[in-house]
Amino acid sequence: MEQRVFHSHQKTDLRLKIQEINPQKIFLVRGNDSFYASGADSFIKQLIGNYPVASFYDFKTNPQLEDVKKGIEQFQKENFELIIAIGGGSVLDMAKLISIFGNRNTGFENIFSGKAMEVTNKAPIIAIPTTAGTGAEATKFAVLYDNKIKYSVEQPEMLPEYVYISSVFSLFADSYLTACTGLDAFCQAVESVWCINSTSESEKYALEAIDLIWRNIRKAVNENDASAKTHMQEASYLAGKAINITKTTAPHALSYAFTSFYSIPHGHAVALSLPFFLVFNYGVTDVECKDPRGAKNVKDRIEKIVSILNVSVSESEIMLRELFNSIGINININTLVDNFDPEIIMGNVNFERISNNPRIVSKSVIYDFITGSI
Repeated sequence: MEQRVFHSHQKTDLRLKIQEINPQKIFLVRGNDSFYASGADSFIKQLIGNYPVASFYDFKTNPQLEDVKKGIEQFQKENFELIIAIGGGSVLDMAKLISIFGNRNTGFENIFSGKAMEVTNKAPIIAIPTTAGTGAEATKFAVLYDNKIKYSVEQPEMLPEYVYISSVFSLFADSYLTACTGLDAFCQAVESVWCINSTSESEKYALEAIDLIWRNIRKAVNENDASAKTHMQEASYLAGKAINITKTTAPHALSYAFTSFYSIPHGHAVALSLPFFLVFNYGVTDVECKDPRGAKNVKDRIEKIVSILNVSVSESEIMLRELFNSIGINININTLVDNFDPEIIMGNVNFERISNNPRIVSKSVIYDFITGSI
């Protein structure tokens, strides 16, 4: 499916698209306090005019299975012909999950089996990200947690039909949220480049995203610069398009346990291991390379990443740590987490994501990362 993307100067075109769909009623999935703080409430009122709307916002950050069920129950009470999702990645993921399960009485077992579903009578989604980082507006994936275990639901039909991209909403975000979401996009793009599933198309999106983020994240975080945030919003979308093709790798695989058990926001959690894995993956040999294109091909792609950073691979870990420090992101686990238990991380690695890493990652490698970060 080809998405239609509307940019900030095309708000009138988006309004015309809604009029063309002419829904009897709109299902609005949104944040709570952030919906008002970002100005999203005023935007939505202007966008939808007099169309009847029902809102769903009573759910946690990092969607839980019970929250998804609540949303579906509300969705099924009436006939909604359009879903508008406006918020961060959790909001967009929630809307995507409701869109495919909302017209089904059963099917939650498919969330955990990973099997493709037949999706019928799906309401179209307009995805409006208010943060620059998750790229959820550009992917067929949605994150879901159940009993602190993270699942990645994949259905082609979850890719939103329409996307509206504007940095105006992200101007409300504080520096820490801006840093976390920006680093999520940065890590997505870096991982996409070295992923075993990378293609020339995904690499193009990912390298452009890396370049945009590298040049703009400091101003976006430290100065709340509007132009920098515009570039970050575009980079987030590009990173999302990249991982929609490739999926993510080892840093994401380790991140989910840090979020579930230690409440570290996702983008921060992914950044913890990115410098380690950049150097680790560059050290790949043909013996332990999982990419059929071979170790040299992996190294060549990683060199494209560090050329954007204008450093050598050996200098990249220090350079990334300096970047993270400059935007207030601490990646020293010992000072970040009280009563840290390495076994929790070791025992909760997402193997689906780690299988996409170009170099084999053993438990001893994960232990090396953890002990080296403390």
